[in-house]
Amino acid sequence: MISNQILQSTIEGLKNISKMDFGVYDTAGKLLVSTSSVMEAERDDLLDFAQSQADSQTIRGVQFFKVYDEHQLEFILLAQGTGDENLLVGKMAVFQLEGLLTAYKERFDKDNFIKNLLLDNLLLVDIYNRAKKLHITPDARRVVYILETSDERDHQGNLETIRNTINGKPSDFITAIDEKSVIIVKELEEEDGYAEAENFANYILDVVGRDPEGDAHIAFGTIVKELKEVSRSYKEAKMAMDVGKIFSDGKDVYAYNQLGIGRLIYQLPIPLCKMFIKEIFANKSPDDFDEETLTTINKFFENNLNVSETSRQLYIHRNTLVYRLDKLQKSTGLDLRVFEDAITFKIALMVVKYMKYMETLDY
Repeated sequence: MISNQILQSTIEGLKNISKMDFGVYDTAGKLLVSTSSVMEAERDDLLDFAQSQADSQTIRGVQFFKVYDEHQLEFILLAQGTGDENLLVGKMAVFQLEGLLTAYKERFDKDNFIKNLLLDNLLLVDIYNRAKKLHITPDARRVVYILETSDERDHQGNLETIRNTINGKPSDFITAIDEKSVIIVKELEEEDGYAEAENFANYILDVVGRDPEGDAHIAFGTIVKELKEVSRSYKEAKMAMDVGKIFSDGKDVYAYNQLGIGRLIYQLPIPLCKMFIKEIFANKSPDDFDEETLTTINKFFENNLNVSETSRQLYIHRNTLVYRLDKLQKSTGLDLRVFEDAITFKIALMVVKYMKYMETLDY
C-alpha cells in the first residue's frame, strides 16, 4: 500500500536522525528498500524470524523487528548501529512505519469510498454508515471539480502537486477516476458561494500551471449540502467540462450554473440536430462558408448585430458589410440583421459545433 519511494524516504530520514542503517523486507524475505548494502540479510533468517513468536530479535549482530498492520505482519525491519540504544531506536522506527501504514490505509479507504460515491456505486445506507466509520461529515456543503490536462502532462504529477499544495480541510478529497482527470471534492464554508468556488478553480489551474495552448481545463458542478448529492455535482461537472470545451472558446474554467444555451444543445439527440441543420441550411453546411464569411458572421454577433461597429472592427466600408450580409441572406435565407434570423443562425452554428464534438467521441 505504501510505495517504496515513501519507505525509502522514511528510513533515510530515520538514518539522518539516529545514524543507524535500516532495511525493510516484505514477508517473503524480499528486500524493498535500504539505507546501505550491508543491510542485506539471509532469506532463511528472515523467514525464520517471520514465523517466530518474537516481535524483535538480534540475529548475526542485526536487530530484526516485525511491523504490523492491524495485527497482520506487513514488513520486517532490520536496524544496525554502533550504539547501545539500537533496540530503542529500532522500536521507534517500527512505530513510525506502523503509523504510516495506518495513515495510508485510512487514505486508501477514503479514496475508494469517494470514488464509489462519485460513481453512484453505493446504497444510501452504505453512504452514511461508511462515512461515519471514516469520520466524514455527511451534511457539509461541497462542490466537485474535474481537472483535465492533455496527454503530454504528467497526470500522476498533477495529482500529487494538488495534494501537496492545497492547504484544505481534512475533508477535502483529491482522487482520480481515469487517466486524464483529477477529481477534487471541496468542502466550502457556510458563507462561500459560486464566486469563491470559481476562485478556487482558478487557483487549481495556477497550481498545475496554465498553458497558452489551453491544454488544462477545470469544471465544477453545483454546491450540494449532503454527501449523497456529491455524485450529482460530479455529473454536473462532467457536463460542464464537455459543454465548456464545445462552446466556450478561450476559457479554461467552466461552471455548471453558467452554461447557458449550450446546456440545452448538449442534451439534444443527434438525429434531431441533423434534421434542424438540414432545415436551416438545406444541402449546405457552415463548413462551406469561406473564412471571410465566417469572420464576418462571428464579428457581427460579437458586436450585437451592430453594422457600424462591425464594419469598423473589420476595417471595411459599411456598404461592404451590407453586401456580405445580403449575400449570406441569399444563400441561406436568413438575414442576420433581423433578430429572429440571427438567433436561428447562432443556434445552428452551435448545433454544428456540438455535432462535430460528438463525432470526435465516436472515434
